[in-house]
Amino acid sequence: MADHRNQQARKERSAASLVPRTGKQEAPLSGVSRREFVGLAAASLFFAPVNRPASASESRNGIPYRTLGRTREKVSLIGLGGYHLGKQADPQESIRIIRTGLDEGVNFLDNCWDYNGGQSEVRMGNALRDGYRQKAFLMSKIDGRTKAAAASQINESLRRLATDRIDLMQFHEVIRETDPERIFAEGGAMEAVLAAQKAGKIRYIGFTGHKSPDIHLKMLATASQHKFAFDAVQMPLNVMDAHFESFEMKVLPVLLESDTGVLGMKPMGDHVILESKTATPVECLHYAMNLPTSVVITGCDSLPILQQALEAARSFQPIGRHEVTALLMKTAKAAEAGKFELYKTSHQFDGTFANPQWLG
Repeated sequence: MADHRNQQARKERSAASLVPRTGKQEAPLSGVSRREFVGLAAASLFFAPVNRPASASESRNGIPYRTLGRTREKVSLIGLGGYHLGKQADPQESIRIIRTGLDEGVNFLDNCWDYNGGQSEVRMGNALRDGYRQKAFLMSKIDGRTKAAAASQINESLRRLATDRIDLMQFHEVIRETDPERIFAEGGAMEAVLAAQKAGKIRYIGFTGHKSPDIHLKMLATASQHKFAFDAVQMPLNVMDAHFESFEMKVLPVLLESDTGVLGMKPMGDHVILESKTATPVECLHYAMNLPTSVVITGCDSLPILQQALEAARSFQPIGRHEVTALLMKTAKAAEAGKFELYKTSHQFDGTFANPQWLG
């Protein structure tokens, strides 16, 4: 216990050194106590050494590129979320968004078997014709928890996406305590995914979830028990998550330790975070980019929103410690109880809750 207190004291002294020295006591920001300020500063310090600006050789058309964990694949700092592409009223506009992103330097494409009844994958498959498939690192997800359901969904995704391989296939919505055991059980979904990988239909394997960092940790532990290591993990990373049931604080360090690719999602919480009026879209994107993420996936349902994401990626520079702390302090009150993270606190974002048949 004494060692823990000494370690905490050293962390707080280090964090406190970020407070500007003006010869007088600085007032707490935004009504937050000095002790709370020190705690937030310590949190922002945790990943500071990892944040490095991309060198000129690690960018394409001004878009920074990072390494996807131990795969060593190079992926764009910004990734196009597949769900919003299927919500666009005009299918041709969805194709224009995807192709514009690829032409502008983005290579990471996100999708899922269940997005918009399959229309997100169909539109992306159409966009990847005429040579565009070669520009993309293509990711999709499946919901199946049984071998049969997973195999069927993999093949359907390949057909819709009009490709013979998917670069990264992920188990979608790992949001239940029972999901890890079901996936790794005899006759479970992992058997289908490994068979597809052996057949050359997929290259890498990951999982996603938005509900609980503890369930992510259970999935990683279950994989370890089966002597399996995921290539990538997807989770919410944003200015609210840092305060409540935090994937950043609980899961991110584990992924970094194992050199697993980090896919950040929901930088704006499907726009709900913006309703808090505590951070701008670019601040939200830059905060997620400032973490040691391989890619930050964001929904782009129009060309102007895509351009906003492209500009955020091109203008990104590692954010200073004090600036990160100030942003966390602005969002701290709003983040209480997950009010603006409905994917954690409600079933609003749980497609497999409304459609349990997808699990198999």
